[in-house]
Amino acid sequence: MVNIIWVALAVVGIIYAIFNGTIEEVNKVIFESANESVYLIISLVSILVFWLGLMKIAEEAGLLVKLANLFKPLFTRLFPDIPHDHPAMGYILSNFSANVFGLGNAATPLGIKAMKEMKKLNDDQEDASRSMITFLALNTSSVTIIPTTIIAIRMQYDSSAPTEIVTSTILATLISTTGAILVDRYFYYRRQGRLGYDHSNK
Repeated sequence: MVNIIWVALAVVGIIYAIFNGTIEEVNKVIFESANESVYLIISLVSILVFWLGLMKIAEEAGLLVKLANLFKPLFTRLFPDIPHDHPAMGYILSNFSANVFGLGNAATPLGIKAMKEMKKLNDDQEDASRSMITFLALNTSSVTIIPTTIIAIRMQYDSSAPTEIVTSTILATLISTTGAILVDRYFYYRRQGRLGYDHSNK
């Protein structure tokens, strides 16, 4: 559905440019943006590789395991229907740890694996389970201590203080994560209450 929306927006924009007589400007912007995107991606590789290397060192040193163990009591409460020793819980904790360091590229495959493992625990293959919904909300709003990618982009565009967003990022993601958990819990318990009410009426 998202692909259809993006294609529709592009087609509408091009058609509008043709009738508005600005197709030359559109072509110019397309090629300039493409060149800038390639340049930005290449320039970000070294920075992202550096941070991924640091994360690998932290993983080998056991720091990520310690971080995961630190948050494990919280996550067992957030995901009570997942056994604490199940692979899904390990992937969830690893995904959270990667997001904490702003490594979205590293977190994405871990998140996909976590979803696959949670799907195995889900009896209803058509609807998402409670844990899958909670994980999606948590992953989308994840707490970030070091916004690695954003810092890299700011450095690329010669920001005078590329790391000054760290404090605001921590505050913003703490608020967003807290809000996501509260909303998730609200709708879950509301649904549970509604199901209980319907069951008592039957």
